[in-house]
Amino acid sequence: MPALSLVALVSLVSTVFAKHLEAHPPQHQHQHWAQICSGNPTNRIRGCDRYGCGQFGADRHGHKGKHTGVDVICADGATVYAPFSGQLSGPIRFFHNGNAIDDGVQIRGSGNCFFLTSLPLPSLPGYCVKLVCIHPIRYHGQIQKGQQLGRMLPMQRVFPGIISHIHVENCDHSDPTPQLTPDVPPFPQQDTRWATVCSGNPTNEIRGCDRYGCGYYGAPRRNGKGKHTAVDVICSDGATVFAPFSGELSGPIKFFHNGNAIDDGVQLRGSGFCVKLVCIHPIRYSGRISKGEVLGRMLPMQRVFPGITSHIHIENCDRSDPTPNLERGKG
Repeated sequence: MPALSLVALVSLVSTVFAKHLEAHPPQHQHQHWAQICSGNPTNRIRGCDRYGCGQFGADRHGHKGKHTGVDVICADGATVYAPFSGQLSGPIRFFHNGNAIDDGVQIRGSGNCFFLTSLPLPSLPGYCVKLVCIHPIRYHGQIQKGQQLGRMLPMQRVFPGIISHIHVENCDHSDPTPQLTPDVPPFPQQDTRWATVCSGNPTNEIRGCDRYGCGYYGAPRRNGKGKHTAVDVICSDGATVFAPFSGELSGPIKFFHNGNAIDDGVQLRGSGFCVKLVCIHPIRYSGRISKGEVLGRMLPMQRVFPGITSHIHIENCDRSDPTPNLERGKG
């Protein structure tokens, strides 16, 4: 092809490409991002709690401002992944007060757009996003989509009872929600089903209602003044209790703080989850444990609450609903 014709063609393609970018900026091209937090394969956005709501545009500063990001649910300590490939820069200090979650990083890079041509084309600006309340493995350098980016910081230490989350904010303050819904199997693929928690209850059946109350998540507590922030998995007194997933143990957990016959439990953190199991006596309070391994035994609940449906109190560390993970328990 003559040189002048090639130059003219490149110029034409460049013009068309520029007009396409003008009409469809890369930040709005609806290219889907990878899974951001382990344990949340669909990048589910935080709903509302006593601190506010997590969707884009939610009220902030007493209705004087709007949320310019979205809050992607992520348990404290969970692994965080890069939503797309790009260049890291940071740190990002969102709170500017040095608290336990005042850390983050910016990624600027690929919008994953490809053109079937061998001709040189103008570079694609791609995406630019800030991920806050995480500690990245590094603040600079290249990272690939789906590669480990860091870990979730202890949000419960700063905002007790909040739905722990990563603040995800586009650099141009546009709405990142369309990009957060994966259109391919999330990375990394993992089995989010928990194992059977109690012998004799292979499907992790949840306690119904008895004269002491109901066992489902959100059930009334304290005469309607509170809500149940856990679920009660049916378990006979003295039954064997198993680890729902692999992780690290810590405890003891004293739920009643009165030393009664069922005031014992343990926390398990790992595999992208963090959960407290109460009214059980674990075989140990620290160390590693594998999914399905014997964790301990059910304590004598009938001695404390005669006639109740004996159960293990299972509470996510961020107080989100553990029901979806429990409903698919494996025998």
